[in-house]
Amino acid sequence: MVDYSVWDHIEVSDDEDETHPNIDTASLFRWRHQARVERMEQFQKEKAELDKGCRECKRKLAECQKKLKELEVAEGGKGELAKLQAEAQQLRHEEKSWEKKLEELKKKEKNMPWNVDTLSKDGFSKSVFNVRAEEQEETEEQKEKKHKTFVERYEKQIKHFGMLRRWDDSQKYLSDTPHLVCEETANYLVIWCIDLEVEEKHALMEQVAHQTIVMQFILELAKSLKVDPRACFRQFFAKIKTADQQYMEGFTEELEAFKERVRGRARARVEKAMKEYEEEERQKRLGPGGLDPVEVYEALPPELQKCFDVKDVQLLQETISKMDPTEAKYHMQRCIDSGLWVPNARSGEGAEKGGGGGGGGGEGLYEEIRKENGAEEKGKP
Repeated sequence: MVDYSVWDHIEVSDDEDETHPNIDTASLFRWRHQARVERMEQFQKEKAELDKGCRECKRKLAECQKKLKELEVAEGGKGELAKLQAEAQQLRHEEKSWEKKLEELKKKEKNMPWNVDTLSKDGFSKSVFNVRAEEQEETEEQKEKKHKTFVERYEKQIKHFGMLRRWDDSQKYLSDTPHLVCEETANYLVIWCIDLEVEEKHALMEQVAHQTIVMQFILELAKSLKVDPRACFRQFFAKIKTADQQYMEGFTEELEAFKERVRGRARARVEKAMKEYEEEERQKRLGPGGLDPVEVYEALPPELQKCFDVKDVQLLQETISKMDPTEAKYHMQRCIDSGLWVPNARSGEGAEKGGGGGGGGGEGLYEEIRKENGAEEKGKP
């Protein structure tokens, strides 16, 4: 059986009313319509204020609970903890009060009589989105190939979008190039931001970062609505241009967090490149024994470093003769293994700092000095 009770609460149409012949019927109908519209607007305004108050209360409660957890972990003062607990309790009461008011308003809205303004709706004033069919997850190789092909085709257009500043310009450009509203564009912009930060183009990086978050917000909106991103980017711009405070705060917070992440990634990339370069240079310096001449030089006693600085073989001989033979042999062998000292080179060419080769006979020089000191006669090693 069909339930017709929904039609019991309909406000009769103006043209069904009988009016006195002396009354201007058209003016009366206009006045009634205007009064009805104003009542509806007032109701919607009250509903919006209640909804906003409820959201704000929930936000404050979430912040308070977060502070409580942080204070408990940090084992903070009891006074501050008690104050926050009391504040949280008060906010819970307020939250229940807001929710109760909202529930009452919804009941009131449900029981309101229908009229010509609520029964009829515009047939072509809404956007229709096609829900995307479930797609099979792409492999990393497929994603990489897709990204490369997309960038090769549209890199110039992506960079143009990244340089735009005004909301209207961005919306118009995406309207002309809707194919850019996709993950590939967002990924390219992220990489470009990191490249710019590495190149120390900080102002340009911040500009491109803004457009990166614009694209990310559009993609997130599409994901939440389960539609193709090209079908909802206008919704994003409509919302952001109305300067909704909560939405703008979320956008700004995400933008600042993204810029900080970009700076961190850029620093890591520079540090990695520097380490790779230093290791490459170190490998080039390694001597025949696999030691780094720079490291060997820095480990030498100051008096030996001075000999290599002035490249004076005679001074080197005199310095070694004054050292303990075991210590002298240890340092000279390390010099040979690193190439800081080249054995069997022509006598008199001197010692070279940094593996540049030198003369004096290497181990032969050490043995000669050792004999001069009479080490063998004393039975020393």
